[in-house]
Amino acid sequence: MKDVTTSNFGLLIAFVLPGFVLLWGIAPYSQTVTNWLAHANSDAPTVGGFLYATLASVGLGQLVSTLRWLLIDSLHHRTGITPPKVGFASLKDAVGAFDRLIEIHYRYYQWHANALIAATMAAVLYWFARGLRFREVLLLIAVDALLYVGSRDTLTKYYRRVDELLRRDD
Repeated sequence: MKDVTTSNFGLLIAFVLPGFVLLWGIAPYSQTVTNWLAHANSDAPTVGGFLYATLASVGLGQLVSTLRWLLIDSLHHRTGITPPKVGFASLKDAVGAFDRLIEIHYRYYQWHANALIAATMAAVLYWFARGLRFREVLLLIAVDALLYVGSRDTLTKYYRRVDELLRRDD
């Protein structure tokens, strides 16, 4: 099995974990998903269940990422975070540095913003199935606020450093 590296860790936190959070929110609506996520000794997950849960998490992570692009990216751009004006012609001389910026900033932005979307969706789905609890709402508000602030910080740093690396002089 391949070791966790900087590049695949970023993909794991950006897509698989948020997808898994949403999968957890879907579990009350699907016995199959519930079985994939089973934890009791008699209902221990199987290799097939692990594979299905992983694949479903990746797919749901992509869906969450699309919602992130539609909602969170747009919100950040409307509230003062400006994408850099870059000249990709200079990228050929800075591919390694650009890839590093993606891994140390953009993947973490994707994690924060995707987790915000996934946690909110999972909580709403869970509450529809199991009932609303006031403490859980407060916890979600606190977690979402933290993820939102984290997403603004990491996206701002990513844009600033990409601008420094690939600035286009107009």
